[in-house]
Formats: sequence, C-alpha cells, structure tokens
Amino acid sequence: MVDNLSIALTHGLLLIAAWRLMHRDDLDVEPPPERDKEPIGFAKQLRPNESQPDA
Repeated sequence: MVDNLSIALTHGLLLIAAWRLMHRDDLDVEPPPERDKEPIGFAKQLRPNESQPDA
C-alpha cells in the first residue's frame, strides 16, 4: 500500500512539473547570438573584414 502511494505521488508530481514546463512561453524564445567584431578561424575566410574598404 505504501509503495503504491509513494509511486503514485512521485509520478503525479513529475506530471505536474512537466505540464507546467510545457506551458511556459519563454522556453521557445532564444535571442540570436551577437556577431563577432573580429571573426577568427574559418569565419574570417567566409566573411571579409567589414572595416576595410574594398578598393
């Protein structure tokens, strides 16, 4: 009897926590990362330095 009660209680609390997490609005919103001022590595080859004018 006690085992069934403890299992039901813990599973019920987990269900309530999952329900509350699924209905949060801020979980699917993530601000985009800032661009690097000076790219390094492969990014430097893909994006030319914007501070130098093209001649």
